[in-house]
Amino acid sequence: MHSTNMSDIKLAMARRLRSTPYTSRIEKQGLTSYTIYNRMKLPAGFKDSLIDSYYHLKRDVQAWCVSAERQVKIEGQDAFQLVQLMTCRDLSNSKDKRCYYAPLIDSQARLINDPVILRISKNEFWLSIADSDVLLWAKGLAIGKNYKVTVSEPDINILAIQGAKSLLLMEKVFGKKITELKFFGFDYFEFNGVKHLIARSGWSKQSKYGYEIYCKGNEGLELYDHFFDIGKEYNIKPGCPHLIERIESGLLSYGNDFDDSNNPLEVDLFHKFINLDTEVEFLGKDKLKKIKAEGVSQKLMGIKINHDQINVSDAIEITINSKRVGELRSGCFSPTFSKVIGTAMINKPFFETGTQVEIVIDNEIKTGVLCNLPFV
Repeated sequence: MHSTNMSDIKLAMARRLRSTPYTSRIEKQGLTSYTIYNRMKLPAGFKDSLIDSYYHLKRDVQAWCVSAERQVKIEGQDAFQLVQLMTCRDLSNSKDKRCYYAPLIDSQARLINDPVILRISKNEFWLSIADSDVLLWAKGLAIGKNYKVTVSEPDINILAIQGAKSLLLMEKVFGKKITELKFFGFDYFEFNGVKHLIARSGWSKQSKYGYEIYCKGNEGLELYDHFFDIGKEYNIKPGCPHLIERIESGLLSYGNDFDDSNNPLEVDLFHKFINLDTEVEFLGKDKLKKIKAEGVSQKLMGIKINHDQINVSDAIEITINSKRVGELRSGCFSPTFSKVIGTAMINKPFFETGTQVEIVIDNEIKTGVLCNLPFV
């Protein structure tokens, strides 16, 4: 019988798996793997080990190609109504040039996505989405509601500057004003005659989340090269969203930690973004009220496991005395905690902090304890 090593399996590339403007750069900089995200190639690893890149991110600065974080642009006189219809977060007091993390839910209160919503103006919003098809859903809602809007996917390719020295590098390129940008705020900054939308945000908690540069088409290429030309004093390297750092920081991943089988009440980190006691109407509001009244049947929690390695490519069963009580959805070895940590969906009534559980890793039973997210 022929045995195939998973590392020998190649991903067949095609036009529908879209490249990014930065592909030619990063593939010469030690890229070792891609994942597919919104039908686009997202860098997943470079020649440095996961641990080495973890410490580099915490100490220095990295440039990430996150073009796969696609934009859904909603523009027109009913833009606000459509955006508000999709999210359980009250956006009635939203302001221009601000970003809003907002769970999107359907009529049954199931999670569709968890984008960062950029309010460009009262009649224009960009949804910077996770890995699910928001574009067609938004178009369908607009047609069904007869909203006067245009829904499109602009050719925006985000270049993220993340890491402990991200602020120093950005100041060197854009000047002092970029350092005054508030968290989850954005503004427009010029480089060599090209104006870029830049947000104080990103999928990392180093240096107060770093920056995301929303580049049109290929307009970020010159900027990308410039970062590496002048960033040597900060030990700049190419990078990508980091598994260990994001789990330690409690940053959730749609499709991994939760998906459209879950509702936002099952995810504690979403509770402050759920507004059920206002007059704002959104899809699934009545359903969400009912779920809240009845109580959730499962809950996303953190877990700390007494082990030193793990690879989570599929959910792993969690038990108590051989009885299934939930599943591990993401996990990694954490240098900070010196053990495996992860996110787990735990069934009622077992989702209490301090609960002792078991999990099988590498054919051995390991013990763990449930905790709140984010990890402390």
